[in-house]
This record gives sequence, structure tokens and C-alpha cells, in this order.
Amino acid sequence: MKQSHRLPSGGRIDRHKRLSFTFNGRTYQGFAGDTLASALLANGVHFVARSFKYHRPRGIMTAGVEEPNAVVQLEQGAYAVPNPRATEIELYDGLSATSVNAVPNLEHDRMAAMQKFARFIPAGFYYKTFMWPRSWWGMYEHKIREAAGLGKAPERADVERYEKTFAHCDVLVVGAGPAGLSAAHAAGAAGARVILVDDQREAGGSLLACGATIDGQSGGEWAADMIAALRAMPEVTILARTTAFGYQDHNLVTACERLTDHLPLLARRGVRERLWKIRAGQVILATGAHERPLVFGNNDLPGTMLCSAISAYIHRYGVLPGRRAVLFTNNDSAYQTAIDLRRCGAQVTVIDARPASVGGLSRAAVALGIPVVNEAIVVAAKGARHVRQVTVAAYCNGKPGATLGTYACDLLGVSGGWNPVLHLFAQSGGKAQWHEARACFLPGAGVQAECSVGAANGEFSLAGALRDGVLAGRSAAARTGHTGGEAGTWRAEDVPQAPLQPLWLAGDPARAARGPKQFVDFQNDVAASDIRLAAREGYHSVEHVKRYTAMGFGTDQGKLGNINGMAILAAALGKTIPETGTTTFRPNYTPVTFGTLAGRELGDFLDPIRKTCIHEWHVSQGALFEDVGNWKRPWYYPRADEDMHAAVARECRAARNGVAILDASTLGKIDVQGPDGATLLNWMYTNPWSKLEVGKCRYGLMLDENGMVFDDGVTARLGEQHFLMSTTSGGAARVLNWMERWLQTEWPHLKVHLTSVTDHFATFAVVGPHSRKVLQKVCKDIDFANAAFPFMSFREGTIGGVFTRIMRISFSGELSYEVNVPANMGRMVWDAILAAGREFDITPYGTETMHVLRAEKGYIIVGQDTDGSVTPVDLGMSGLIAKSKDFLGKRSLARAHTAAEGRKQLVGLMTRDPAVVLPEGSQILLAPTQAEIAPMFGHVTSSYMSPTLERSIAMALVKDGFNRMGEEVMVALPGGRFVPAAITSPVFYDSEGVRQHVE
Repeated sequence: MKQSHRLPSGGRIDRHKRLSFTFNGRTYQGFAGDTLASALLANGVHFVARSFKYHRPRGIMTAGVEEPNAVVQLEQGAYAVPNPRATEIELYDGLSATSVNAVPNLEHDRMAAMQKFARFIPAGFYYKTFMWPRSWWGMYEHKIREAAGLGKAPERADVERYEKTFAHCDVLVVGAGPAGLSAAHAAGAAGARVILVDDQREAGGSLLACGATIDGQSGGEWAADMIAALRAMPEVTILARTTAFGYQDHNLVTACERLTDHLPLLARRGVRERLWKIRAGQVILATGAHERPLVFGNNDLPGTMLCSAISAYIHRYGVLPGRRAVLFTNNDSAYQTAIDLRRCGAQVTVIDARPASVGGLSRAAVALGIPVVNEAIVVAAKGARHVRQVTVAAYCNGKPGATLGTYACDLLGVSGGWNPVLHLFAQSGGKAQWHEARACFLPGAGVQAECSVGAANGEFSLAGALRDGVLAGRSAAARTGHTGGEAGTWRAEDVPQAPLQPLWLAGDPARAARGPKQFVDFQNDVAASDIRLAAREGYHSVEHVKRYTAMGFGTDQGKLGNINGMAILAAALGKTIPETGTTTFRPNYTPVTFGTLAGRELGDFLDPIRKTCIHEWHVSQGALFEDVGNWKRPWYYPRADEDMHAAVARECRAARNGVAILDASTLGKIDVQGPDGATLLNWMYTNPWSKLEVGKCRYGLMLDENGMVFDDGVTARLGEQHFLMSTTSGGAARVLNWMERWLQTEWPHLKVHLTSVTDHFATFAVVGPHSRKVLQKVCKDIDFANAAFPFMSFREGTIGGVFTRIMRISFSGELSYEVNVPANMGRMVWDAILAAGREFDITPYGTETMHVLRAEKGYIIVGQDTDGSVTPVDLGMSGLIAKSKDFLGKRSLARAHTAAEGRKQLVGLMTRDPAVVLPEGSQILLAPTQAEIAPMFGHVTSSYMSPTLERSIAMALVKDGFNRMGEEVMVALPGGRFVPAAITSPVFYDSEGVRQHVE
């Protein structure tokens, strides 16, 4: 039975609310306010994990987000969460967690034998060993993947809900410690809109883990009063349990708010996590600092903890992690922990690498009778699954000396100094600079509207943090135009501290590979010997060493180990730490769930489903749908026992011989207005637009910078300064973004505005020899005579009193009109056209029929008959390339490769057997051979059975296709078959274009 380590009083837990939880199948008790880590320590559980590579016993080392060891598998099934840190999991009733990376269980992990071979498995071992024999790689890979990883990905779909939100503020404060609270209060008092973000359940930061007082109040009481004052300010928003994990350009900070993770599973309702995208005028980073561990032999044994973590467990959770402690330090911070332990009745010995400290904390510790051994270091810890004793040696002039003795202990505290949390600052584009006296990197030159305060700026005293916060808050508010109110003033005792003595590797560096492992990165089992080995093997860049050794990988991203690792590398290379540099601080600061990033955009909501105003009518007629971009478009309308081929044949015959109607509302529509509208179109399209008359339409091709076809469509000139563009259905947003990009970056002087009106208008294509007669019945105020309403023009009138713009254009090769009406009146107009066409047996048709009709005429579809490597010349559309003006992509058309002979060109294909429909994408061979390897000369882009021609037709891109007319090629089919086909013109029907100009 484990001995309880819960103190009889103290802590910020609710001792009236007892909670039950399980860890590795055993049931334990905790209290509301505990974390999983604090509850385990209270129950005497230190050994909670196995290390990643060597499967060594590992214990809880920290009390915060920097925890490298206590990574667990939380819950099961639909609620499973892989790899959260026990130090961040708020305890709730019924919580269930297990250790990761241990099979069959933590105590009897079968991979624990790897510890015995650790000497033979240094950094780079896998790179060097599993290269031979090469044929064995498949077996190696399977075993390596089986052994790799920590937690297990959930096997069931997540049942929780996630969402995203956007916010704007004058001042964003990240961190609710003493510096952050004072900064937020100062900015809020000045009248600024403030958002305060903190990752803890309650504000206070370091104040909650120490006995400091402010103006005579305890730190916790002062923090609670500050939060109450901030909540009373109408322009202040406080986000608790919210981690700011990314700092992007233009002061955009992304944060994850955890709303229900602290509740029992059955009590969770609503949104679990919310992603905040916060755009701030000024950002104040009060992100604090992480305490550094010290590097010595077996420094990873369970029972080894950061000194600040020990104090945090005492003050916040009422937990005494050990009763016989040794604290190893090179600075004064550890003495506060020694005082905290002694006041709880623990035996404490301090091992200080420095000569006798003259700081206030060290004097207070000595006054309490705490033994201090100066100019000494811990060179090794001993124990099996828990630290039992440490070996101490003399330390003088930066070198270890004779062994001074061993000290029995059940708790080993380490403190190697402090690292300001620079992650968000670095992500913002700022550069860190080394501070020699404080032996840490501090924020240097920034590039965005931000500043760092308190410990994040290297100000480790409480009085200094409060002062920093007030000044930063007032300054940030003033920069956003808020200078009202009065800033608060608070007093805290400024305890003098003796200087830190940098200590990166305790022990003889030359013996780093021969003695017990001296760990730098605990999560990835990177030891000092690995870093020195990397340096010997020529890896001198810290980024290269990171990848060779895996230092700084994993979920803690090197928060504890990277500075020690950089210092050890610098020593091995004979360089200074600034010369060696830092690794890159990348988002995310802490892991973020996929659910948070996805929000509600899952399953059917991954993309918005867009429907036209006629959608329900299509459903009522039994239409089958296909997705075109985000749109649901009718594919075809089967009747009775018709399959797709029969339905498409019937719809095609109606369009060619009678009248048919297509819902084309999904076509992209962009309204272009302004005196420079024609100028913009001249730049965007290959053909000229300045002389297009009002009332006329023109087809245009749009290219990218490489001269490749980007989009196409018909544009109508509605007025001298007003155009209406059409684009492909799936390309509307892409084309609008493309045009806006050029307008805003290269041509901001052009006086033109673009507006998407795709959803504003419903568009119906009325097609076929009887289309004119149908429209004449419903639109009396337009003269449909050929002379009055010629091809490629438009007229405006009304249908049933509804404003109507009708364009005489054709994507079918038949007499055809596109009717455009306001979308909210679309269904009424659709019904009116159907009623007028009933005597002509008007037939609705879908996208499959549309494709067949356009393919019979050789009309292209961008994205199907083009693939990003096709120019207008390749399509046989040289006539659309203006010689008298410049346009996007024109110069690229003259490049040697683009203008070379032998390029793939658009042609038609007619199979020798008219019943064979070629699969789209089929490869084309010139020689009639079935050789195993044959050169590919092209591929099929579009292929259909033509009801009009009563045979199959296809379009293809073939090398030098224009010069191969009449040649026979072989088309490869699945299963190894080959089909002969002749290269023809891509226009299979009405090559003269008579039918669309019919009187």
C-alpha cells in the first residue's frame, strides 16, 4: 500500500469534494482542483511512464506544460485522447488513464531490456544499422514502426463538438501571472479592449506555487481580486483554460480554449474545445519561464523533479512529493523549495555548485537549519524504479573533483536556472538574444506590435514583474489610442538573489559515454553523449544535431532540454552558446487536437454543400446528383427503368431535335465595375476587351503566369464601365481570388471593383431548335428575331414581371439562350419556362448530357481537357491570343519549352469499333504494340457515347497531335488490352457552326 503524500492542510484543492479515478487499472482518490499528476503524487505514485527509446522508468518531473515524461492515454473509445500530459489533465470523477509505450504493462514492459543495450544504441544507430541488407528493409520497417510511438490513435470517431471563433481587441495579454494581470489591469483601466488568455483554470501563475505576498495579501488572494476587477471592466474578456499556441503575421494569435475537459464524461455538454483567432492591435507576452533541469548521471529516475514543481505541488495541491529530499542547484530558486519542504516536515539537503550564496533565500534556509553543501555537484543518482541516493562530488573552477559522499533520498530536486518562454515571441518573427549574466535567451528585436514582460523578458523578481506589467499595459493601451484611467501600483518584497553559476553538464564531459546516461531531452532519450557524438560526426549546426539526435522533438518540443543541449554542443565545438544558436520555435506551443483545428468542418460539413434555388424541383423529378466544386448539380434524370446511358441519350436527342433546359445557376459570376474594368479584363484575358460593345458577349481564356490555361468563360458588357464575367462552376472562388491578388498587389491604381454574384442570379440554359419559340411565349418584351438578337449578345426584359437578362450563347452547339433572373425568383421563372415548353416536350437535362453535347462540338472544360500544362496554342485556340496587347502569361508563351514542337495538343479520337467507349485517362501509344514498356504519347481527357453520332467519341492530348490527323494509335485499356483509334478533329458535329446561328 502506497503511503499518502497528501498534506493535512493547504493547497488550492477542494477537500470536501473527493474524486475517484483509475490509473493503469488501479483505483485512487483525489480532490477537485487536482491534476492527474498531483493526485498520483498524493497517492505515492512517482513511476508513471517508460521512456521512448530505452524504456527506462520515468516519473513526474514538472507541474506544467513542459512535462516530458508523464504522457498518458486518457479514456477509451470515442473519448480517447492520446498523449496528454498528466500535469495538464484536471482530475474529474471517473477519470481513467493508462501509461503509454509499455507492453504488457508498466511494471513488466517487455522492451525494458533495451536499457541493457543502451550503450550500443546511440544517436544515429537506426540510420547506420538498418541500411543493410537492403532487402530486409520491409522487415525492419515493420518492427521499428511497431516499437515507435507513444499513445494510440483513437479507433472510434470522436463524439465531441468543436468550433472556431474570431475576435478583435486593442490589447491581447497572454498569461495571467503577476506580470500579465498587472498589464491587463493597466490596459483595461485606460479604456482599451483587452483579452486576457491563460492556460490554467485559475489566474495567478507563479503566485499560486509560492508563498509570496503583494500588498500584504497572499499571491492567490491578490490574483483573485485582480480577476474580479478585470471582470468588472466592460471591455475586458478573460479566457481561462486557454492556450495561445501560435503567433502569426499581422498580430494574429491562435488559441485553444478547453471548455469541458475538466468535467466527467457523462456531464459534458456542448462544445469541448474552441479555436480562437484573435487579431490584436498590441500583444503583451507574459508567458513566464521554465526552470531548467541539470544534466548528470541517471538524472531521469522517478523521484527527480524540478524544484519549482516541488513547490507547486506543495502550495497548489497540498502534496509533499518526498520526505527526504536532496536539492541540486546553481541558483537561489532552489532555496525557496528547500524552505517549503522543511516547513512541511521534510528533511532537506541543498547541494549548491556555487560558493556560499549571500542571497536572501539562502540565508533564510540556513536559518531554518537546512544543510547546504557548497561548491559541490550531484554526479549520479541511483535507484531502480525510484531515486534512492545521490553521489556528490566537489566542484571547483568548472570541473568535478573528489567524491564527497552519498546522500540517501526519496526526492531529488534540480534547478539549473530559468528559460524565458520565447515560443510565441519567436513565432512572431522576433530574434532571441543571449544574456550572459542570466545564462538564458531573452527576447531581442521584434518585428510585430508586441512586447514581453516579467519572466518572459528575463525579469524573475516579483516586484520587477509587477512593474513590467503596468508599464507594458499602459504603453500598449496608449499605442491604440487609449490614455484614460489610472494604473494600479502594487508592492512586493524584492528578495535579493546571488548570481547564477551556469552549469550545463555535471561530471566529466569526456566520460559522458562511459558512465550512466546523462539525459538532456527526457522525452526522446537524448543524452549528453549523443550530442557529443553528433559533433564528432560532423553535425555542427544545432538544427542538424536536433534531427540527428531527435533533441527537441516530441510533445514537449525541447522546453526542458534544448538550452542544455545547445550549451553541451557549444562546448563540444569550442564555441559560445550565441554562436551555436537556437533551434526554431515552431507552432504549436503545446499540442492541439485535430478536432480543434477542424471545428465543425467534418463529414458532410467538410465543405459547404451548395444548392441552387431549383434543387428541390430536381429532387422531386428523381434527378441523381454529382458534386461540382461545392455544388450539387443534377447528373441526369432517369425515367422508369432507364440507366444512365438511356437517360442521357434521351436528353441529348431532346436538345438536338426539340428543346431542353439545364439549371446552370452554378456558373461563377463576377461583377466588374469601374472606369478601368476593360483594362483589367485586357490584362486577365488573352483576347481584347476595350472595343466590346455594350449588349455584346465575348468568350475569353485566362492564363496563369506560366502561360497555361487557368479558366475560361463568357463575359457580357452591361455598360461602359460594367461587365459581368462567367467562370467555371468549380473555379469561381479561385478566379476571384486570382483577380483580387493582382489588383491588390500589382495594380492597386486600377479603379475597378469586383463582386461575386454567383448566388445572386439563377441561370437556365434553354437549348434546341424550339428554344426561341419557348422563350417568345414567356418573354414578350424582347425581340428574339435573329437580326434583333444575334449570337453572342444579350437582351433585358421580364418573365412574369421578373427582371430577366437573356444571353444568346451556346455550350451545346444548338440555338441556345441563357436566362438570368434574381435567384429568389428562380423557381417561378423555371416553372414558367417549363409550362411554355410543354407543347414542345421540353426536357430537363443534367451535367452528363451537357458534357456529351459540348464534346460533340469539341468545346473544352478547363480542368478536364486541361491539366495546368496546356496553352491556348495546344488547344488550337491561337486565334484568341491578341498580338496587339499584353496579358498575364503572354511572355511565357514565347519560352523555348512552351513554344517548342511536339507538345501535347488537343485532338479527337474515334475508335475503330464505334461501340468501345475509352476510359478517361487512358494512355495513348503510337505504335500498335503490346510491349511491356512503351512510350506514352498522350492520354484521353474526355470520352462519351454520342447518341447523335451513334458512336463513341473522345478528346485527347497527344504529342504533336495537330500533325498526326488521320493516324491510327493504340489506346491502352485496363487488363492489358489495346484498342485502335484514329486521330481526328475534336469537333465531331456541325463543324461549320450552322445550328447555333439558325434563323
